[in-house]
Amino acid sequence: PHLAALVLARGGSKGIPLKNIKLLAGVPLIGWVLRAASDAGVFHSIWVSTDHDEIEKVAKQFGAQVHRRSPKVSQDSSTSLEAIREFLNHHHEVDIVGNIQATSPCLHPSDLIKVADLIQKEGFDSVFSVVRRHQFRWSEVKKGENKMTEPQNLNPAKRYRRQDWPGELYENGSFYFARRHLIEKGYLQGGKMAYYEMRAEHSVDIDIDIDWPIAEQRVLSFGYFGKEPLKEVKLFVCSVDGCLTNGRIYVTEDQKEMVSYDYRDIVGIDLLKKRGIQVRFISERDCSKTLSAIQLGCIAEVKATNKLQVLENWQKDMGLNWKEIAYLGNEESDVECLKTAGMSGVPADACTVAQKAAGYICKSNGGCGAVREFAEHIFLLLEKVNSARKQ
Repeated sequence: PHLAALVLARGGSKGIPLKNIKLLAGVPLIGWVLRAASDAGVFHSIWVSTDHDEIEKVAKQFGAQVHRRSPKVSQDSSTSLEAIREFLNHHHEVDIVGNIQATSPCLHPSDLIKVADLIQKEGFDSVFSVVRRHQFRWSEVKKGENKMTEPQNLNPAKRYRRQDWPGELYENGSFYFARRHLIEKGYLQGGKMAYYEMRAEHSVDIDIDIDWPIAEQRVLSFGYFGKEPLKEVKLFVCSVDGCLTNGRIYVTEDQKEMVSYDYRDIVGIDLLKKRGIQVRFISERDCSKTLSAIQLGCIAEVKATNKLQVLENWQKDMGLNWKEIAYLGNEESDVECLKTAGMSGVPADACTVAQKAAGYICKSNGGCGAVREFAEHIFLLLEKVNSARKQ
């Protein structure tokens, strides 16, 4: 049976404008679940249903196909079931839909693989995600009612300790898998049903803006970053023009060139060095005088006609794995380096092709703190590496 992953990503969001493609830990929100779905390897096709051009562009960057939903199912009042049924009306080849919520950035491929087995091998008609919670519930007393609240799932005279109570299962909305015949009858859950219990740390849902910084920390700690395990970064390579500087060159009347840089970036470079990470620079033009003036004390390759070749030479000379190299670039000439390095980033104002190739898009522009920001991102990922080692 054709199993399709379907992510619903409407452009209109009352809480956070274009929430589905807002950057979370340097990756568009929808990118986290699309990466997990792709690496799971169980879907015959992966789709994003959207009504917005920008969301379509991001979806295609992550390898998904796009279904342009109609205005009829793109309203605030439209339900997920309506959007899924419309998708099925246009895609008769699909037998099973795995509806994955775009706002669940800690979803892992291993979860999706197990759910696919429940549907395809064990014969369930629908499977949905739940999370276990240890919360005592009480009946609601509306304002003005002369009533007492009542316990719903506990005896106050004999309260459970957490370790003595298994808790309860709640839907967390991460995904709903269902066969076509159920959806066509108007159900996402029905027939032979099963739940799939997700780990609590993977159950992250972004609903309101205040959750964003919390979610970023959760993603950095528990998110899925790709098939290859993260490694400790040992070399940081930065393109000069447009990353360390803002890319502008000022020329004086006596034909001397001047550039500007942000002191925050210099601090970021110093912090990288203190963590034992070697820092090197690369540039297509001869900016040796600029680097000498800033006095960074780092190896640099200027007039580099082939940046990837330079990077490969450094990688071999230092005996490094590609996963141990981080690269910050911003131009078309940086694309191959961004694709090859284990960790890659671009400033917010980098060209479109560079942004597509990068794993992290900074909030800061080039020459305005992007180096420092990317350094901080590296430090957070290194914490994840160290945590994995301890475990």
